[in-house]
Amino acid sequence: MPNIKVFSGTSHPDLAQRIVDRLGIDLGKVVTKKFSNLETCVEIGESVRGEDVYIVQSGSGEINDNLMELLIMINACKIASASRVTAVIPCFPYARQDKKDKLPGSEEKEESKKLAKKNYDWKFRAHAQSRAPISAKLVANMLSVAGADHIITMDLHASQIQGFFDIPVDNLYAEPAVLKWIKENIPEWKNSIIVSPDAGGAKRVTSIADRLNVEFALIHKERKKANEVASMVLVGDVKDKIAILVDDMADTCGTIVHAADRLVEAGATKVYAILTHGIFSGPAISRINNACFEAVVVTNTIPQDGHMRDCPKIQCIDVSMMFAEAVRRTHNGESVSYLFSNVPY
Repeated sequence: MPNIKVFSGTSHPDLAQRIVDRLGIDLGKVVTKKFSNLETCVEIGESVRGEDVYIVQSGSGEINDNLMELLIMINACKIASASRVTAVIPCFPYARQDKKDKLPGSEEKEESKKLAKKNYDWKFRAHAQSRAPISAKLVANMLSVAGADHIITMDLHASQIQGFFDIPVDNLYAEPAVLKWIKENIPEWKNSIIVSPDAGGAKRVTSIADRLNVEFALIHKERKKANEVASMVLVGDVKDKIAILVDDMADTCGTIVHAADRLVEAGATKVYAILTHGIFSGPAISRINNACFEAVVVTNTIPQDGHMRDCPKIQCIDVSMMFAEAVRRTHNGESVSYLFSNVPY
């Protein structure tokens, strides 16, 4: 493939290597280091003049450092006369901060109670909402200003993030790879039910359920106060079925573990969880180890080797071929819509 260069940041070099192996090219030479004051320094080790450049960097690990490294790499390639710079961001950073819906913190809750007595609660709530940032929009602006011409990502937490950019964004779906995994690894998948752990993922699970020709259910969380789930109401019948929980990401895994317990109570014979982005921070690994999952399946948009060592229930779906094919099609000016419903072999 002429006139193409693929560089890797430090967040996920294994995925970048898999992508270039699939494309049949070598990974571009780049040196990233930190000065003693922790400033990031990047040196591109080969000419990119007139080249179509792809920079692979996921929003995982040290997210702020990795984001800054990506911005510096984009800018370094742009001012070195690259014809086009595409940021390949398998897991988009700050994607959960996509709208103003933050609830007040604990200190402000006490203030809220005092204000409520004076009948000022509505004013306080308006102020609490107005102080929440939309950080995903800020990240979009930073990528554009750095010089990115195109973004390739996977399973954005909220599809409206595409609208935060004035440059093309290809949001790939893990759904085709998930369907393939279900058919190959769950023998009794025809007796399964696809479950969303919250109402926000209803569209995702209905799409998968339709393509498998099985039923779907969802769990409605009722909160008495912020960050505390008071009860989980299951909408749908899972009795004597294999429940497959599907979500776009799992961080501390509190929601999916509660959801799994609720499904077992309702009569599900087995529970699987399939997640696109397995962040697994804080107590996540110990929660999964103690939970009733047959398997927790994630993609490798985020490095999973350490998580799989610590937790034998975690299994990984390789999506590098989807990113490699998206890069190849983008470079050749072909449509990428084929990847929305098919896994390239």
